[in-house]
Order: sequence, then C-alpha cells, then structure tokens
Amino acid sequence: MKTKAHRRELAKYAACKAVSIAMLALTIVALAVIILFIIARGAPHVNTQLLFGEYGRYPSIKPAFAGTSYLILISVAIAGPIGIGSAIYMTEYTKTKSRLIRSVRVAIETLAGIPSIVYGIFGYLIFVVALGFRYSLVGGGVTLAIMILPVIVRSTEESLLAVPATLREGSFALGASKVRTIFSVVLPCAASGIVSSLILAVGRVMSESAVLILTIGMVVNKMPESLASPGTSLALDVYYFGSHGYPEQAAATGLVLLVFVAVLNAVANALGKKFGKGELANG
Repeated sequence: MKTKAHRRELAKYAACKAVSIAMLALTIVALAVIILFIIARGAPHVNTQLLFGEYGRYPSIKPAFAGTSYLILISVAIAGPIGIGSAIYMTEYTKTKSRLIRSVRVAIETLAGIPSIVYGIFGYLIFVVALGFRYSLVGGGVTLAIMILPVIVRSTEESLLAVPATLREGSFALGASKVRTIFSVVLPCAASGIVSSLILAVGRVMSESAVLILTIGMVVNKMPESLASPGTSLALDVYYFGSHGYPEQAAATGLVLLVFVAVLNAVANALGKKFGKGELANG
C-alpha cells in the first residue's frame, strides 16, 4: 500500500511535471509565433533587389553581407586562436583547481555576463576615440572578438576536460611528448566541441547590434571600401529599416538573418555529430 507521504511525493512529482510541460509548451509557442510572424511579414519582400541590388530607390542588404563577412573574419581570426590557446593552457599546463585558474575562470564568467552595450562603449572609447580608428569595420571586429572570447574559452575548455585522462596517459606511455599528445590526441577528440563553439560564436557576431552601432557606424547605403571604413551588418540593417520607414524590408532582413543563424546552428550540430562519430571510430 502507498503511504500518505508517498502519495504526497507522487502528487508533487505530477505537479512539477505538469508545470514543466506547460513551460516547455509556452516556450515553443512563443518561438513559433515569432518565427511565423517574421516569415509572414518578411518572405513576400525577399527578392533580388533586396539581396543583391544597389542601394537606391529601394533598400538593399548587399552592403550588410559584405560588412557581416568582414566582421566574422576579423573577430574569429582574433578570438579563435587566443581562446583555444588559453583553454589549452588552462586544461593541459596548469592545475585545474589552482587559485590562478579559479581566478581566471571567475574573470571569464564575468566577461561572458557583461551586456553587449558595455563592450560597445569600451570599443567606442578605445578604438574609435583613443586609438583614432574612427567608425570602422576593424574596430567593430576587434570589439566583437573581445566579446566572443569568453564563449570560445569556456566551450573549448569544457571540450578539453571531457577528453578522458586515460587517452593522455596512453599517449605518454607510448613515448609521446606533451605537445604531440595535445595535437595528436586531445585536440582531435575535442574537435567537435571546438568547432561548434566557433560556429556559435559566428552566430553571435551575426546577430549583434549594440556593439556595432558604437564602433562601425551605420552606413547602410554603400559598400565598405576597406576594413578601415565604416559599414553595416544584417542586424544593423534590421534596426535601420525598422526605424526609417521600411518595415517590410526590416522583416525581410530579419528573415534572412534568422535563416543564416539557423543554418549555422545546423552546421554546428552536423559537424559535432561527424567529429563525434570519427572519434568513436578511431577509439
């Protein structure tokens, strides 16, 4: 027979399960409403003029494609090696429970939680004003690199820590050096997490706007001449079109941005599965 206490526990479990299902359903419904609204408003206005035309009588996001590509290249080229190298040092060359590493992790967690507008103010004061870059793609790219650096460090560190210690010990037992073990054993096993973190960081770069308003300006009507010139991005175009009387183009640009982010997430998942299968096969 079920005791009274046992029945109470079952009731609590059922109540928690019902609340969890309700919250999940609410989240899915909210996400579906947003996506369907953007598709309904933006899909009819996605055309060749918007995507590839010259900015004239009708808006075009062609300059935003160029600006976004430059920003991705600059930020990932800077933050990728630094973030991966920092994670390797923290996991392979130091004691994970030392005071130094604990302090570094606290600093990384703090940086990851800082609002993006604060990074924008930092980039504006340092790169635009102090260093004289003015509004430029390079200043925005470096600021974005600083912003995504904590994400890459945390994700890479978690991926490296997930590699079994027995693999390292086996490599050392066969006479491999520390460096050879890291590059031949540890990094290949953690490749799925590292690649996924880089792709997700690219997604964050594409969807960022607060940082870029203060660092690259918002020149939406012409192609950037160089990395030292101001420009725009897809996220900035959504803001600009929505606030300057182009709601349909804003929705269409939002749809394009949504598709790009969804594709990046799909690529990250696919690469993670591919590397994971490769690791299992090699193991």
